[in-house]
Amino acid sequence: MRRWFRRKKIKNIEKATLREASEVAGQSTEALENQEAIELPEITAPETATPEEAASQLLSMATADGAISPEETGAATDMAPEPSEGLWNKGLPAEDNGTEFADELPPDLPAQKKGLFRRFRERLGRTREALTEGLDRLFVRRRVIDEELLEELEEVLITADLGVDTTLRLIEALRLKVKRRELNEVDRLKAVLKKEMVKGLAGPPPQEMTARPWVVLLVGVNGVGKTTTIAKLAHRDRLAGRQPLLVAADTFRAAAVEQLEIWGQRVGAEVIKQKSGADPAAVVFDGLTAALARQADIVYIDTAGRLHTRVNLMAELQKICRTAGKKLAGAPHEVLLVLDATTGQNALSQARLFQEAVGVSGLILTKLDGTAKGGVALAVNQEIGLPIRYVGIGEKLDDLKPFDPEAFVAAILG
Repeated sequence: MRRWFRRKKIKNIEKATLREASEVAGQSTEALENQEAIELPEITAPETATPEEAASQLLSMATADGAISPEETGAATDMAPEPSEGLWNKGLPAEDNGTEFADELPPDLPAQKKGLFRRFRERLGRTREALTEGLDRLFVRRRVIDEELLEELEEVLITADLGVDTTLRLIEALRLKVKRRELNEVDRLKAVLKKEMVKGLAGPPPQEMTARPWVVLLVGVNGVGKTTTIAKLAHRDRLAGRQPLLVAADTFRAAAVEQLEIWGQRVGAEVIKQKSGADPAAVVFDGLTAALARQADIVYIDTAGRLHTRVNLMAELQKICRTAGKKLAGAPHEVLLVLDATTGQNALSQARLFQEAVGVSGLILTKLDGTAKGGVALAVNQEIGLPIRYVGIGEKLDDLKPFDPEAFVAAILG
């Protein structure tokens, strides 16, 4: 009887999660429909303005239009030094060694991952609290691992947004170990759970950049942070000594091109654009032509935010891919889907449909800071089978980090 009530409660949690996802999708639909009526404002700077004044005016006007949020505006002004200061000649900076949390570092964590652990731990505080508090309450005064304990652990994991299917896989793996007498002590349960989560997050290594230019198409729904993510990726390339080129193929959203131009100026990357309303595929063709002529190392294509339920807009992405392939064999070499971690389980449906439409090769999870839904990383990776390449843990340019399963799990489990 107790087991029946547990299952009933889990089903209720799942229904509430799906209801929340539907509400998010509905809000996105309304936002997209409202956008269709927006016309691109004319944004020009006085002829006598200095580059700094012009950039400041563009930022102000784009913020007023809602194209750039106040947080993004703040991040755009907190940029790296000019190229003349020699920043672009440096390699990627080494991560902090994590000594600030020396007493809390997992003893089995490799030294090179301790810096990532520190950053993840700082930004994933709410996820860690949701999991560790639940686990601590669960394990107190327990000495044996029984079915009741596993059922309660199942509930804790689901409420941390790991997803029902992913949680059931984890619990089944633990149950199997208990049955085989490989796990019989509560004190070891957390360590074994951590190991299973790391295993579930492990994916193939990033593709080797075998072509020049290497073409990366970024896709996703409205508001997930594609444009700012492109700027952060370009920033990493400049630090590594590569020459990025940005293609403004979002000709739909008001001031989207101007926003990308501002970011391009700040990170030192050229932006290829056309006028508002132009065919995105034509912009991509021009962008790849320019990349070949300028011998760019890597090309990032910014696309309009679109709902995964809009068939015509998804078809437009397919056209962009075909155009890129005609201009440069094998392009796009990577298709990265940007997902907003705060949407929780709604990210799963987005990933499935984008994967069907354009063959997504990897994921970028944004807005993991300040959310208790960091567990969605495990759910997306397990249920969609796509590797997570980067995670966004803040607004600054350096807050886009390569995803490391071991450091990530250590940070959320404490």
